[in-house]
Amino acid sequence: MEAGKKRLSGDTMREANTSDVKGLKDENRSLKELKVNKTTFYKWYKSYLDNGYAGLVRKQSSQKYSWNRINDADRDKVVGIALEKSELSSRELAWHITDTYRYYVSESSVYRILKSNGLITTPTFRVMSASDSFYDKTTSVNQMWQTDFTYFKIYG
Repeated sequence: MEAGKKRLSGDTMREANTSDVKGLKDENRSLKELKVNKTTFYKWYKSYLDNGYAGLVRKQSSQKYSWNRINDADRDKVVGIALEKSELSSRELAWHITDTYRYYVSESSVYRILKSNGLITTPTFRVMSASDSFYDKTTSVNQMWQTDFTYFKIYG
């Protein structure tokens, strides 16, 4: 068994010294220095062999849209329903479309469609002012475990 291992390791050493393997090592070293994947290099090389320099020219992507993009007719339908039901939020509108029209569209998709058509406005914020003391006073220790920063009055 040991003799077979020595013979195999000798063959491996002998093969590693051939000019072909040395050429491949140099090629790998060059590709590493250029930071090019071997797969990419061989794909370029095959393309060059098949088509010459014309094979190395970048090609435009034939796919312009994502495979799961909502088509324009459905986008227009969402906008139309949103104009009819203007009191609904984008989440409620998505539920309404799913329940009424039996067509599923996600809440985020509805939001993006409405935003791209200028139908989403910024939310109105309530202006609150803090009082001098808490409205619900505690009567024992550890009764209030959390509070909101809007309840703190800042002086200064």
